[in-house]
Amino acid sequence: MTKFAAARPYADPEAAARQIIQLAASTEPVQDGRVHIEKINAPFLYTLKGSGSEFGAGIKYAIQQGWLELHESGTYVRLIKAAAQ
Repeated sequence: MTKFAAARPYADPEAAARQIIQLAASTEPVQDGRVHIEKINAPFLYTLKGSGSEFGAGIKYAIQQGWLELHESGTYVRLIKAAAQ
């Protein structure tokens, strides 16, 4: 008997990135448009049941697309105005 794993909705980095953008856009920034990364990481992992690697790939994709800016400390992200929603 063959068992198939359920399809992961955020296995595609673009899908994960778009969800991360939505989470960041719905989160109140602390200052200068910055959002604590844990404010988007926790709902992605625990509410949406994404994995850590999917979150990382999504963040990387969003940065490459110019949708997000990651602070050098890794603790904040900032939405870039041209972000595709």
